[in-house]
Amino acid sequence: MTDAALIKTFRVPARHGYAVEISPYFPSRVACATSQYYGIAGCGTLVVLEQTETGIHIFRSFDWNDSLFDVTWSENNEHVLVTGSGDGSLQIWDTAGPSGPLQVFKEHTQEVYCVDWSQTRGEHLVVSGSWDQTIKVWDPLVKDSLSTFRGHESVIYSTIWSPHIPGCFASAAGDHTLRIWDINTGGARIIIPAHQAEILTCDWNKYDQNLIVTGAVDCTLRCWDLRNIRQPVHHLAGHSYAIRRVKFSPFHASILASCSYDFSVRFWDVSKPDSVLETLEHHTEFVCGLDFSMHIPGQVADCAWDETVKIYIPSCLSVDR
Repeated sequence: MTDAALIKTFRVPARHGYAVEISPYFPSRVACATSQYYGIAGCGTLVVLEQTETGIHIFRSFDWNDSLFDVTWSENNEHVLVTGSGDGSLQIWDTAGPSGPLQVFKEHTQEVYCVDWSQTRGEHLVVSGSWDQTIKVWDPLVKDSLSTFRGHESVIYSTIWSPHIPGCFASAAGDHTLRIWDINTGGARIIIPAHQAEILTCDWNKYDQNLIVTGAVDCTLRCWDLRNIRQPVHHLAGHSYAIRRVKFSPFHASILASCSYDFSVRFWDVSKPDSVLETLEHHTEFVCGLDFSMHIPGQVADCAWDETVKIYIPSCLSVDR
C-alpha cells in the first residue's frame, strides 16, 4: 500500500483537473490543464507546478477564456506547452514568461479534447483531436494546420503519436474504434473495433512499436498487437466506471497505469497472470489526468475533479519493493 505521507498534493481551488503531464526536460516540473465548473462552463487555467523539498508550488499559471482539456510539452523547447480548449482552439504557451499564449490555432469547430507533441526525431508536429470528429496535424511554427484527417463517426477523445514510427499516430473515439494513421497517406491505416463502448483513451507501448492499449466506458483496458488485430492480447478488468486515461510506463515494457471515473488509479503488469499490482483511491472525484515521469523511475502525477494534483511513487513501483 502506498504511504499517504509520500504523496505530495497540490490544491487548485475552483479548478477541475483534466490532464497532467510531467516535463520531458525538468524532472520537478508538471503541467496541469484545468477547467472551471467541471468543464461544462467557465474558464480554463494551465497550471505549471514545481516540486521542491518543501512540497509543490506554482511556477506559472495561465488563464484561458474556455475550458482546457489537455496539455502536452514541446519536445524541442523546454519552456513551451500546447493546450486544447473547449472553444475549438489550441494555445501555445511559453513558461519562460508570464504573458498569454504565443500563438492560437483555431480551426476545429467543437471542443479540442486531446493534443500531443510528436516523439520521433526530426519531427516537430502537434496532433489534435476534436468533438467535431476531425483530427488535425500542426507545425507549431505555421499558422494553418498541415492536414485534416476524417473517418471517425463520433467525437474523438484521444490522439497519440507513436514514439517509434515517424508520422504515425493513434486515435480513439466515441465510435468504439481505435485507428492508426499515417500523415503521408491521409487515411486510417488500421481500424480496430476495440470495444463495444466509447473509447476515451489510448497509449503506445514504449518498447514495442506494435503494442497499443485502449481504455473505455466499458471499464476495461485492452492491449492490441497491430500485426494481429482479431482479438486483444491482454484484457484487463477491475475498474467499476469508465477509464479516462491510460499510460504505459517508460521504464517497464509490461507495466501500465490507468485512472477512472471510479475515483481510482490502478497499476497493472500485463506479464503476470494476476495483472493488478495496486489500486490507489486517494481522490474524491473523477480522476482524469495521469502521467509517468521519464526521469524518476516509478514516479506518477495525476489530477482529478476534486481540485487536486498528486505526485508520488506507488509502492508497487518503488525500487525497494
